[in-house]
Order: sequence, then C-alpha cells, then structure tokens
Amino acid sequence: MSRIGKKGVAIPAGTTVTQNGTVITVKGPLGELTRDFTGPVDIKVEGATMVFTPKNSSKEARALWGTYASHLVNMVLGVNKAFEKKLIIEGVGYKVEAQGNTLVFSLGFSHKVPVEIPKDVKVSVEKNTLTLSSINKESIGQFAAQVRAKKKPEPYKGKGIRYGTEVVRRKQGKKSA
Repeated sequence: MSRIGKKGVAIPAGTTVTQNGTVITVKGPLGELTRDFTGPVDIKVEGATMVFTPKNSSKEARALWGTYASHLVNMVLGVNKAFEKKLIIEGVGYKVEAQGNTLVFSLGFSHKVPVEIPKDVKVSVEKNTLTLSSINKESIGQFAAQVRAKKKPEPYKGKGIRYGTEVVRRKQGKKSA
C-alpha cells in the first residue's frame, strides 16, 4: 500500500489539471507541464484533487502507485513555484561563463568544458555560484548532475563543483615523518 498514492494530490487555486486519456497536463502561473502516465495505475481528476487507484494488485502496480503520485505532486509544485538548485564552484582558477545557451567551464583541464543548457532551465552565474531554476524537477536535477559530473569535489582540498547543500568530507593529507 502506498501512503503517498492513498493521499491523492490537492490542486491549488490558479492551477488547472486536464486529462486526455493517459496524458495529463498541468497548467499554472509559471507554465505548463505534460506527461503520459500509461501503466497499471488509474488517475482520476475529481474536483480539486487527483485520486490514484491501482488497476490490479501486481508488484508493478504497487510500485508505480506512489511514483505516479510523486510525479504529479512535483508537476503541481513546479507550475506554481519554480524548483531551484545551487552549484558552488571551488578551486583556484575554476570559473564558469554563460555564453548564449551554453556554459563554458574552466576546471583545471588544458581545455575549456562547454555544457549545453536545456531549454526549460534558467541559469544565473554569480562569481563562483551557479543558480539553476526550472518548473520541471527532473530536468533541473538531471542538468545539475551533469554539470557536477564534469569535476566532482575531491576530499583533500575540496576543489570541484558541488551542490549548495552538499558537505564534502575532508581527508587528512600525507603526514611528514
């Protein structure tokens, strides 16, 4: 039994949810998100709530029951208030520049590292902080992970790209005898 799936999703004022077969569209003040929910879970829009019921008692239906509910909660939250992630760039000479729809990183390599910005993600660059915002939680999380993977933080000096809330556990270096 899914606790999240049993609750349902409340639809706030100013947000409209339309269902066309298995495709659900959520419109809000910040934009519109569409997603296809084909699978073993029925989704019904009843007034100001969405109700989820599994079609059968299979393992797949029980697994996707809460997953679909979480996806719809994220869609409703995103069109009302954009999701935001901060990335911090640490290291001497490490920097980032926005050039059109690409980010160009200097990360201590012999070359610059370009990264294409997805269309639905907005980026603002300040000194050594990169702020990402989007109404789609999946695309912002995926893009932040791709950027962080270019130079993960290392444990000795803490150099690299890390999330704003991430704590890098530091290791002790070599000891002299």
